[in-house]
Amino acid sequence: MKLSESKRANRMGDQIMREISMMLMEEVRDPRLEFVTVSGVRMNANLEVAEVLFTAPADADVQEVEKALKKAAGFLRTQLGRRLRVRHIPELRFMHDTFLEDMVYAKPDESDS
Repeated sequence: MKLSESKRANRMGDQIMREISMMLMEEVRDPRLEFVTVSGVRMNANLEVAEVLFTAPADADVQEVEKALKKAAGFLRTQLGRRLRVRHIPELRFMHDTFLEDMVYAKPDESDS
């Protein structure tokens, strides 16, 4: 997927991230999604696909969280259609964001010693 770096894509990604975060906190009742956090949204070049990056608690089964998000994708997309003023709501693809885990648990380079 070719990512977009346009201002419009960034604004749309930020708006999608805010709305999905609010929906996960207030409207989605799946217990597997209780402590899931949306950490970012990346849009493709033609704004038809939104990669939603999420983090989950350390004790959560990431595969179960992904299944729950995929199951909720239709509901989330429908709600986005009601909340956003855009002609086309992008397809939502969920990806586990491991950036923070990689930074915290990364082994230091031996060359740094």
